[in-house]
Amino acid sequence: MRTESEVIDQLLQFAHADEKVRAVLLNGSRVNPNVIKDIFCDYDLRFVVTEPRYYVDHQEWIGTFGELIMMQQNDIKTDGEDEYIFLMLFTDGVRIDLSFRRAETVNGRIEDSLSKVLLDKDNVLKKFAPPSEASYITVKPSADEFHRNMNNLLWCSTNAAKGLWRDELPYAKFMLDIVVRQNLLKLLSWYVGAENNWGVNLGSASKWLKDYLPEQLWHSFERTYSGPALSEVWESLFAMIRLAKEVGQPLAEKLNYEYPASDHCNVLAYLERVRVLPKDATEI
Repeated sequence: MRTESEVIDQLLQFAHADEKVRAVLLNGSRVNPNVIKDIFCDYDLRFVVTEPRYYVDHQEWIGTFGELIMMQQNDIKTDGEDEYIFLMLFTDGVRIDLSFRRAETVNGRIEDSLSKVLLDKDNVLKKFAPPSEASYITVKPSADEFHRNMNNLLWCSTNAAKGLWRDELPYAKFMLDIVVRQNLLKLLSWYVGAENNWGVNLGSASKWLKDYLPEQLWHSFERTYSGPALSEVWESLFAMIRLAKEVGQPLAEKLNYEYPASDHCNVLAYLERVRVLPKDATEI
């Protein structure tokens, strides 16, 4: 497996030799001073170029960086301009996520606080602070955002219960593991943020949540995951509802917001009724 210096040297040699490349930025975990680097750390880079589309139409350049296991190429819009991203996994285990953006759209701006200039041929990138997590810190929610999140968490838990009663596992798991879980993760991130003076970055998909939650709350969170058996899914649903109150109520008090205690109590009672509802029931 190539070392970090070898990968960066390859990228910079390519950039220096290609006149279309005007600047190179390294982003993400490789420049985050708070992340312990391991063998799975990606190389997130942005090439500021004069012709971004060229690298989509002529992909021979990819071979410069090694033999691929596989690749994903995405087109996105950034400030109304096309940006082309290549996610590349090489046979030696190195992963490079490389995007190409038109030079004229950069205008000396660096939006991502986890950025380090590796190359600036035209000296157009303004001086900026050392890489930091400023762009990724959990932000305090407004009262409306908090209430909407709690409302959706509780409401969609009733959808999960409906799917479980009907023995519709895909629907129930979607509601629980996609919709409700996202609301729960947001709630947990706010809880952690409030406990740490709103100075915490939990990482992509809250991957560092375990590092910040008290052990007892982490074990409660672990219980929100389940296998495919309907009885297990029911248990994970109730675990989510219990945990939502366990962190949501003290968070609301800390933020001086109102916690939807009545909704929580009513929904919990409803879920308990649905769980024992006979399959031939004609009313709830």
